[in-house]
Amino acid sequence: MLRSIIGRPDHRDDDHDQHDDHGGLHRDLLSTNAAMDRRSALRAAAKLGALSLIACAADAGSALTGDTGTSSSSGTACATRVPQETAGPYPGDGSNGANVLNQTGVVRQDIRSSFAGLSGTAAGVPLALELTLVSASTCAPLADYAVYVWHCDRAGNYSLYTSAALNQNYLRGVQAADANGKVTFTSIFPGCYSGRWPHIHFEVYSNLAAATKVSNKIATSQIALPKATCDLVYATTGYDASVRNLASISLASDNVFSDGASLELATCSGNVAAGITAALTVGI
Repeated sequence: MLRSIIGRPDHRDDDHDQHDDHGGLHRDLLSTNAAMDRRSALRAAAKLGALSLIACAADAGSALTGDTGTSSSSGTACATRVPQETAGPYPGDGSNGANVLNQTGVVRQDIRSSFAGLSGTAAGVPLALELTLVSASTCAPLADYAVYVWHCDRAGNYSLYTSAALNQNYLRGVQAADANGKVTFTSIFPGCYSGRWPHIHFEVYSNLAAATKVSNKIATSQIALPKATCDLVYATTGYDASVRNLASISLASDNVFSDGASLELATCSGNVAAGITAALTVGI
């Protein structure tokens, strides 16, 4: 299963993300050095029930398959909290300038066009982004939790911030999860700009009402896109710069994903004609 489930169109998300207020990347690590004495053996037996729950949840998510062989095969995504990442300098949530969270129309499924009095539509290969929110402690779906997503366009521009898209607010939107903890956004496949691996930003809130203020967010992270899928998309018209930029970056050298991206790497399927689907399970 996926290790769960944020950029600037310039270089490291240091430059793009110099406004990081999360103090770095965090990972929950499993301790493996406890001696198997009598007491720890009893503890291990007590954990068998929890392991069974995780395995069950993993089986439920195994239906998500990648088209590239780049998806994670781990079945414990729902039991691991999503890594906290920088929101970057272009969040559009009011923490650094522009704020779309309090604008009418931001709650929407299709985020390709601008809204709230602005016009314009981002061009690119169609992308269906499917996020499934689950409790990191119980694996239960988090119904009614809200997700705010945003990403750059195919030229690497962020609406509201980059000069080429300053008068746009496309590729930003909020949705509430359904009874299964799932949200699906219709968007376009983002480009790769210099210094960053192709990615999508997101924030999680406890409900739609809470999603009107950035101070209420309970998680901030980023989604990494598989290289084989990026190669496929970037071979199409409009993504020329992405081909060059992707050639000079890797998950291992990216400043956000270099410490491990298995919980943030989406599973992709589809094709450029019908559109790409990127799916990720997000532990909260």
